[in-house]
Amino acid sequence: MQKDLTALALGTFALGIAEFLMMGILGNIAGSMNVSISQAGWFISSYAIGVCCGAPALLFARKIPLKRLMLLFAAVIAVGNLMAAFAPGFVTFCVARFISGVPHGAYFGVGAIVARKLAAPGKQSGAVAFMIAGMTVATLVGVPAGTFISTTMSWRIAFVVVAVAGVLTFIAIHRWVPQVPGLEDLGFKGQFRFLRTLPPWLIFGGVLFGQIGIYCWYSYIDPQLTEVAGFSAGALTWLMVLAGFGMFAGNLIAGRLGDRFKPSAVAAWVQASAIPVLLAFYFFADIKVCAVVLLVLGTAALFGSGSPLQSDIVGYARGGEMLGAACIQIAYNAGNAIAARIGATVIHAGFGYTAPAIVGLPIIFIGCLLLMILYRRYERT
Repeated sequence: MQKDLTALALGTFALGIAEFLMMGILGNIAGSMNVSISQAGWFISSYAIGVCCGAPALLFARKIPLKRLMLLFAAVIAVGNLMAAFAPGFVTFCVARFISGVPHGAYFGVGAIVARKLAAPGKQSGAVAFMIAGMTVATLVGVPAGTFISTTMSWRIAFVVVAVAGVLTFIAIHRWVPQVPGLEDLGFKGQFRFLRTLPPWLIFGGVLFGQIGIYCWYSYIDPQLTEVAGFSAGALTWLMVLAGFGMFAGNLIAGRLGDRFKPSAVAAWVQASAIPVLLAFYFFADIKVCAVVLLVLGTAALFGSGSPLQSDIVGYARGGEMLGAACIQIAYNAGNAIAARIGATVIHAGFGYTAPAIVGLPIIFIGCLLLMILYRRYERT
């Protein structure tokens, strides 16, 4: 086992719990704070907004050693989630969620660069997938455990656990991650040069639209499983285990395929696979067996495009690698924030908890189209 990549994965494990725990306990926190489910959607959006605000700060960090940046991000993970654990009300909890999200995109952005530098030649996509696997393990183990803690004890204790994971990440990076070579410094303006070309924009667009489409459905998986499928609140623990298994499998399989085939093609087909899954979920979510199977398949598609594109963007962003890797996280989390609001609007309008799955379908198609253009024009040969 590579201790250096494991240390990076520990950070994505903490971030994974911080981000995805909310979907499994949204109703729990909404009830404790006396707000509606649609209002509680801000707990998801505020985290995503924090991601979008924190990642651009890497523009001013090009001269800071990469390991030092990773240590800073781990410290903010711990502080932000500790604040969430002790937040007294709706507004303060949203602020804490915003702070918790600030290091997310930057951590993934810098972590992808460090992972590629630590990887053997030809294994870069797999190394990035290993780092991202920490997040999928979080959804497989951490989120269900956090859901169990929240339903049996208190959701506040669950966020204390995330803060502890942030502290452990800081220690592991300090001890196990070596100093890696810095990036070529082309100056402040030089970081933007890669944006003059089309491929990065196709990646960002593919990520944004694909994420919006799938996340419209997944943002409200809690009420879909309890109110529509008829599962009890206690069943959410093992259901989140299955959701995490889908994410874990989707990430690792796509990461392996990304080293063998063109990343854009792998990501496009993964996103396309979500279209029939969400369509089926809309019609068959009230059948428990179907809801469970589609949950696993949908979460596999949600995470499957991540590692190929996270690795791919670094190759297209010479001179602005940190900005490019961070921007893809901005695209992911802007998609999350927009999706949560779209889903809340559809539910508030009275179309039901499964309606967001249908609303997301044409949006996913746009994302697939952009990634296929990237493949055919720039990567097929």
